[in-house]
Order: sequence, then structure tokens, then C-alpha cells
Amino acid sequence: MGSNATDSARSLFRVIETGDPALAADVVHADFHNREASNSPAACAIPGPAGVLASSAWMRSAFTDLRFPVLDTGVDEERGQVFVRVRMQGRHTGPFVLFRDGKPDKIMPPTGREMDYEQIHVLTVRDGKVAGHEAVRDDLTMLGQLGVFPPTPAVAARLAAWKLTGRDRRAAAAVSTRAAEAAQSAQSAGTAH
Repeated sequence: MGSNATDSARSLFRVIETGDPALAADVVHADFHNREASNSPAACAIPGPAGVLASSAWMRSAFTDLRFPVLDTGVDEERGQVFVRVRMQGRHTGPFVLFRDGKPDKIMPPTGREMDYEQIHVLTVRDGKVAGHEAVRDDLTMLGQLGVFPPTPAVAARLAAWKLTGRDRRAAAAVSTRAAEAAQSAQSAGTAH
């Protein structure tokens, strides 16, 4: 397993950064399952490369210059897992929409702020491809860097204005559509299975 599994794990983050369907087909197993998809658009839960490409579209719709520099990796040969410690970096230039039970839950208007914080991902690798994903993230640090938590009066007013004008619902619909289109393009190209 070793270096091939680590290379596949690193490449998964490259797919998220770029939305590259050919790379997704090379490194994402057809049975890929993302345990973290519960807070993202429905298309992100599709198995295989299609779900990963939907996740990429969702994240890149909110954060420009999205990147995941890898800080450290570890391999558990017995369990077929790779542990990856990364920094998530980027600028918040689009609405960041979080979902719950398939419906928009929190919609954060773009702040223009940079984020840079650590995450740990546990990836299951099978047949040389990434077949599973779960993560431990410090989302409170991210929200603090974006200036959304704790909300200042100005941020609270902006969130309320987005809700009152319906911009939040339109943003959630646009993000969901973008993720679904990314998944569909992967399925159409034959990269889903």
C-alpha cells in the first residue's frame, strides 16, 4: 500500500482544488463514500468520482484559490487507511452554503476574507484508489477567520438581509445546481463507475 496510497490521498485533494475529472477517475474508487457529505449539496453524496467532483464544485463556488497543502501523512497498512494532515486555504468570495438533511441550513455571504486552518482526513484506500473519506476539522476556527463566528452586528445584519431578500435561497439553489452539474458531467464522461 505505502507510497501509492499516499499518492492517491494527495491526489484526492488536487481533485478538490481543481475539479479535474480525469484525475478523479484515476484516484477515486467507483465505490467512494464521503462520510462528511451530510453538510453539503445532495450531489456530494453520490458514490465514486461524481460525488468528489460535486464536492469540489461546492467548495470552489465559495472559496477562490482553494488549496490543501499537505503537512503530514501516515499509513495504516492493516486497515488500508491513509491519514492526511492538511491546511485548508483560500479566499471566501462566494456564498458558503451548509446543508442539513438535504436542505440549506446556513448560508454565509462572501466576506472576501482569507482562511487558513488545519484539518485531518482519514482516507480508506482500496485497489490503489480512495474509497472512503472522513475528517476532523476545526470549523470554528474557519468561521472565526471568515468573521462569521461569533457574528458581529454587521455580519448579523448582512445575514438577515440575505434571508429577507431571498438571496440565501437563490445562493443555495445555485450552489446545489453547480454541484449537480459537476456530478452529472462526471457521470456523462463515464468517470462515475
